[in-house]
Amino acid sequence: MLNKDFIITAELQPPKGPSVDEFLNKAHILKTKVDALNVTDNQRAIVRLSSLAGCAMLVREGITPVFQITCRDRNRLAIQSDLLGAHALGIRNVLAITGDDISIGDHRGAKQVFDIDSIQLISIIAGLNKGITAGGSSLAGHTDFNIGATLNPFARPEELNMMRFEKKSMAGAKFFQTQPIYDINAFKKFMEKVKDKEVKIIAGILVLKSAKMAHFLNKNLPGVHVPFALIKELETSYDPKKKGLEIAARTIQTLKGIAHGVHIMAMGMEERIPEILEMV
Repeated sequence: MLNKDFIITAELQPPKGPSVDEFLNKAHILKTKVDALNVTDNQRAIVRLSSLAGCAMLVREGITPVFQITCRDRNRLAIQSDLLGAHALGIRNVLAITGDDISIGDHRGAKQVFDIDSIQLISIIAGLNKGITAGGSSLAGHTDFNIGATLNPFARPEELNMMRFEKKSMAGAKFFQTQPIYDINAFKKFMEKVKDKEVKIIAGILVLKSAKMAHFLNKNLPGVHVPFALIKELETSYDPKKKGLEIAARTIQTLKGIAHGVHIMAMGMEERIPEILEMV
């Protein structure tokens, strides 16, 4: 995945149950269109089929997965066990994330674990790549993961945000998938600051479905700003969803030559990602 000049990944949520027909159907639609598919790990703290199981099924279908693993639900022992299992199943790309807070999900009485944070998780994965566990013992062999992390280029305070980026990079992260990018000029400035880093920055593309959604993002997602001009386009369009696809395609085209790739989040419209890429 990381050897591509311009990496295209997409996010695919596993099902809220054991039936995987729709999940696999969407995966096959995207198989030849993207370089890898992220399988989310109980995103928004809502119970779904495990990311590990979803990734294993994608490998079986000849599709490259990105195994998302959160710090919220497991301690370091369980995390390492899942990572070793993932490697044995042929999974080679891992995205280390903190995980959404339990309070926003459907199991608000559950206990959060957070035995480690995302930076420590990256370090643990890097250790497994060297054949060493978090406890310092030697493995029988070693893993060979491409380690990824998340990034919000516009989070504040900027100094703390850059410090976390540096720590993730130093811990072993080789690629970063970002929060949704709409302000291209601001993103250019960020990329200028990190141009000497030997990591891949994959810009997030969240497909807008309506002006209401854009307003919601501006109000509730720190570091994300949908410009007024884009909101106006959505408000005046006779088909806002189609307009959202056009905006996504335009953004991807603009990001070529700025980012190292894009990560497309279509939020239930994954089957329409090929339309976006055809427009590009």
